[in-house]
Amino acid sequence: MTSMMQLVRCTVAELELIREMQKEAFGPLLERYQDYDTNPANESLERMTWKLQQPDSYFYRIEVDGKVVGAIRVVDTGDGSRKRISPLFILPRHRGKGYAQAAIQEAEKRHGAHNWELGTILQEAGNCYLYEKLGYRQTSRRTVINDKMTIVGYEKD
Repeated sequence: MTSMMQLVRCTVAELELIREMQKEAFGPLLERYQDYDTNPANESLERMTWKLQQPDSYFYRIEVDGKVVGAIRVVDTGDGSRKRISPLFILPRHRGKGYAQAAIQEAEKRHGAHNWELGTILQEAGNCYLYEKLGYRQTSRRTVINDKMTIVGYEKD
């Protein structure tokens, strides 16, 4: 990847744009899995605003050469407990270029390389592969959302 990727902290003023991007990124998964209560495409602006304003929440837009291609949110309490990625997305037209991997690596540089967790859709092999490639290991934590979809936990020590 020769492009310049960076994480830029989001402000409340940018959340409507991030919400629209989140709808575009997660919409196909919502259609596939019908997970209306948990899918970020259904998340309200109020809920996103609440998350952004939490003191342990770091919402970043992912920029490549000045263009927003996705976003990542890190929950980092700073107390030694596991840091959490939730959510992470890249817009469909920008996928397959290494931006999600680069965003995770940058988040780990900023927040510390160890003691992470996240959840992803077990049925999405590409997501599982990405996290495993970056050193995350699947845990026994499973949450069955419906008969089509299970969320699986991942951790990185």
